[in-house]
Amino acid sequence: MKRTPIVIKVGGALLDDQAAMSRLLTSIQTVLATRPVILVHGGGPLVETLMASLGLSSSKIDGLRVTPDEHMPYICGALAGSANKTLCAAALQAGCTPVGLSLLDGNMVTCEPLDARFGAVGVPSAADPALLKSVLAQGLLPVVSSIGSSPEGRLLNINADQAATVIAELVQGELLLLSNVTGVLDGDKQLISTLDAAGIETYADQGVITDGMLVKVNAALLAATTLGRPVTIASWNAAIPEILNHATGTQVFPSPLPSGDTL
Repeated sequence: MKRTPIVIKVGGALLDDQAAMSRLLTSIQTVLATRPVILVHGGGPLVETLMASLGLSSSKIDGLRVTPDEHMPYICGALAGSANKTLCAAALQAGCTPVGLSLLDGNMVTCEPLDARFGAVGVPSAADPALLKSVLAQGLLPVVSSIGSSPEGRLLNINADQAATVIAELVQGELLLLSNVTGVLDGDKQLISTLDAAGIETYADQGVITDGMLVKVNAALLAATTLGRPVTIASWNAAIPEILNHATGTQVFPSPLPSGDTL
């Protein structure tokens, strides 16, 4: 269990916080001595800034952003290029040896278009773990962008939470969803240490978990259900060992918590 890979997903907002990025990569560097780590990232803010500068815009359907195929060269450049290499450079500074990858490299993950209405938005499926396992075996840090491809070679934009989940599925890893929040808070602004589907529904009905956090916990619940193990929502400012030891963050379980569980 000790050598179970840790899959860490970070949002693109981390790229705008140099201090937080440095702390996270330094924490990852210490963990690499005992466990493999894979860093999966999005880059929404970077993409939005680039698209605005190019005078490009896209709509949303049911909360999901439509990605026209003609936008993919720019999105690919922002995510697999700028965002990925910024994180790789920070990893080098922290003493890690990064390997920048995308979902399609080594046929790690295969992707299919979600629906014609959404353009080049894809759904990922775990495929071949050989490349990833080879990189991990060398003590390197894979830094994976959420750019995928269909078997026909069509580049696809993948939701970063889904990308991290499929990578965790690929290596049977422990998934941490990190952002600029400490975890899920209750009505008194106290950290909720554990959640399951019933707890999420109750807090949502009470108006305690709303908006972006509701999206986040539902993504964590889906990931936990897919992986068959808890997924942790925590802050990228916290030390990774603290998160792994459940000293901070919120664990989202795939099934109802056993009675009296205080994990």
